[in-house]
Amino acid sequence: MKKYPRKVKTKTSTELGLEHGFRSGLEDRNAKHLLAHGQKVTYEASTLEYSQPAKLRRYTPDFILANGIVIETKGRFLTQDRQKHLLIQQCHPFLDLRFVFSNPHQTISKQSKTTYAMWCEHKGFKWAHTVVPIEWINEPPNRARTAAAHRALGWKL
Repeated sequence: MKKYPRKVKTKTSTELGLEHGFRSGLEDRNAKHLLAHGQKVTYEASTLEYSQPAKLRRYTPDFILANGIVIETKGRFLTQDRQKHLLIQQCHPFLDLRFVFSNPHQTISKQSKTTYAMWCEHKGFKWAHTVVPIEWINEPPNRARTAAAHRALGWKL
């Protein structure tokens, strides 16, 4: 029976870099190169701040009632959804955006005790369970709310 020679495991460039405190072999190689050319090497010693440019996004509400109330229905209410709706609220502070959840008592994550309903209350959003409440449908039109909806949605008054 023929025995095959044992395969020698070679380290990846990332593994080599990590041995010397770098995140990659390329960083390690360049640190050695700089040292060899008389440069003082300080790796990730400083930080700087920068602003990420604004990116125009679009949002399509699920329903808009005749009285100007904007309805968003949600089964799952993920972090990105929550962040998006906070940005919408920030950009359109007079827009009356309300949520209808299939389960408002679901926690926002496994590690959190905060429910969808609690999040809404904390952030100033009205919410309902399963269906749009009749009270919301029958709410009389409000000039400011209707104007805000028209401005936000680009409708003519």
